[in-house]
Amino acid sequence: MNGAPARSPWFGIAGAVLLITLLAAIAVQVRQVLVLDETTRHQNDYLVVNLHQSEIDYLRLREAWSSAMVDPATARDRLQTRYDIFVSRTSLLRTEASDRLFGQRAGHSALLRQLDGFVQRADLYFAQSPRAEFSTASLQALLAELQALDAPLHQLLLDASHQVAEDLTERNASVRVHNRIGLALTAALLVLLLVFGQLAMRRLRQVQESRATAEALASRLQDARAELLRAGQARSEFLAQMSQAIRTPFHGLIGTLSLLQESRLDARQQELLHQADDAASQLLALINDILDLARLDAGALRLLPQPVDPRALVQAVEHPARAQASAKGLALRMHVDAQLPSRVLLDGARVRQILHNLLGQAIRDTAIGSIDLRVGLDPQTPVLVFEIADTGAAIDAAELQSLFDPAGPAGATRSRRLAGPALEIARKLARLMGGDLEARSTPGEGNTYMLRLPFASAIEVPPTAEGAAEASRAAPRALQILVAEDHPVNRRYFASLLELLGHRAIFVDDGWQAVEAVQARSFDLVLMDVHMPVMDGIVATRTIRALEGHDASLPIVALTADDQAETRERCLVAGMQEVLTKPVSLVDLKALLVRHFGSAAGLSAAAPATDGSAQAKPLMDPAALARLLELMPRKESAALFVTLLSQAAEASTRMRRALREADAAELEHASQGVKGAALNLGLRALAEAAEEIRVHAATLNATALALALQRYDETLEATRELCRAESLLDGT
Repeated sequence: MNGAPARSPWFGIAGAVLLITLLAAIAVQVRQVLVLDETTRHQNDYLVVNLHQSEIDYLRLREAWSSAMVDPATARDRLQTRYDIFVSRTSLLRTEASDRLFGQRAGHSALLRQLDGFVQRADLYFAQSPRAEFSTASLQALLAELQALDAPLHQLLLDASHQVAEDLTERNASVRVHNRIGLALTAALLVLLLVFGQLAMRRLRQVQESRATAEALASRLQDARAELLRAGQARSEFLAQMSQAIRTPFHGLIGTLSLLQESRLDARQQELLHQADDAASQLLALINDILDLARLDAGALRLLPQPVDPRALVQAVEHPARAQASAKGLALRMHVDAQLPSRVLLDGARVRQILHNLLGQAIRDTAIGSIDLRVGLDPQTPVLVFEIADTGAAIDAAELQSLFDPAGPAGATRSRRLAGPALEIARKLARLMGGDLEARSTPGEGNTYMLRLPFASAIEVPPTAEGAAEASRAAPRALQILVAEDHPVNRRYFASLLELLGHRAIFVDDGWQAVEAVQARSFDLVLMDVHMPVMDGIVATRTIRALEGHDASLPIVALTADDQAETRERCLVAGMQEVLTKPVSLVDLKALLVRHFGSAAGLSAAAPATDGSAQAKPLMDPAALARLLELMPRKESAALFVTLLSQAAEASTRMRRALREADAAELEHASQGVKGAALNLGLRALAEAAEEIRVHAATLNATALALALQRYDETLEATRELCRAESLLDGT
């Protein structure tokens, strides 16, 4: 059903006819006014009356003339009066109205000449200054001329009467015609007004019906939109559930394949196993891409900007990309501009995803040669520029136009058709972040992807002078601090830090115990690990904030090695004051206590000095190790290293089992614990290996996870040997 009524031509036609009729009626009325005005101006009827009076005056003059001939002396005055009246009457024959009435008739002109001749001669005797003597003889001489005027004057009167009668008849006929036309037009106007009114009423009903239809349609559209939103939400939930359901057995399959690769197989079996693993990984990557596309199309994907180091972003994608490139015999080179800012506001996880997709595409398209990743700054605007250049086969113009279309052109290569969703996701994420992604191709040289991302500088705002002054006025005291941490190495580390600073710490292993501890006694501060068994730190914080009679001013600070913006946002929304990223140094902990308690923190330990010129070893951070050894005796630090290495070995076993069972949560939890503890002890390489596993745990990329686990085990063994060589395990 159409929302608008059909346009009827009759409405317009009736309106046009009504307008024409109205104009015609106006024209008739104007014509009537002109006719009446013409009649008023000419006054021909009045002229005829005057002409009749002129004839009467002429006859009276003749009668007076005849009487005067009998007795001129006594009749002179009466004759003089009649003569003057007659002459005055004859002046009407010389007016403009008379000329219009008689036109150029010969009788009119002849009469005027006769009158002029008679008056000219009669004035000799009847003028104010007579020039001849008034007598019977003179009257007799003029009588013949006076009598000669009788016939033409009478004929002129008849002609005028006839002419006026004709004009009156014509005028009356014209008025009658105009009246009939006016009546007809008036009747037509009435009829047209009725027709137009009916059409207008019909149109009004159509508009009302159209409005009702539009409102009903809008209501249905609103219902359809709501239904569509519900369907979209249901679709997203279904895709998420199905993706999880599909990924679980696939990860089991891929995990099993990765374990089989470590067994003794002949060359043919290794080749078949590699093909199966590659096909399964590609299929799983497509499933992950479909889920990401569904979230992007539904607008459910949110950006979580946070301060990140752009160099760390490059390092995060370098390890898995280098493994893929090495497997194909390709060289992977990284070029990072030294002028890059140290911290920028970006969604680091999404930037890594884009770079991972682009590097993966470049590796797939390159059979021989190299891949170069260049990172720099736009000289004009605050924009990070990432260039990924490969030496693969050039992309033709048709493919280049639809490169970011997931379907791809009909003639696209298989690898590019499979990479369509990944490239589409990369471009959509780039545009979601206010940037863009473009591709260009040069025959004989290869292909280049240009990623441009605007950024803002990440500047930490120091505490206000007023807040610092107020905090500094508090009296120093030992703080009661609750530490919720499930990793034993981290517990011992925080115990040493807080003991060195003169504070008393109570430790619990999970979030539920933290809730019970807060209910049982008062604390000045709660340090809450985010990832814990039984109840994680976020749920525990929400539970504490919801307790009846709870002190809302109790500071709760998150402890996590997860630097994702999403994790930070979840912590703050749950009620935590801030997030402290592991590894937590003595300086970091002292700054935290000063921010919340000022001089009341009773800080007694000075921050250990570090040698900025020291060169860090690949496996260990000498500065962090120096700070640790300054904090605690050698024997206690040795116990920490022994415990950590043992826990790291157990975590390796747990993570391999989690890989076979496609348990992303267990992978993330185990790697997170190792990362935080390793950073606290300065084992930087082991922490980075654990972080690589945590990153891939989110996508459950089995191939990448298998390689990451292998590097983790190698790094763990190398770290153990280094600790043994540095006498960090014997306490001497």
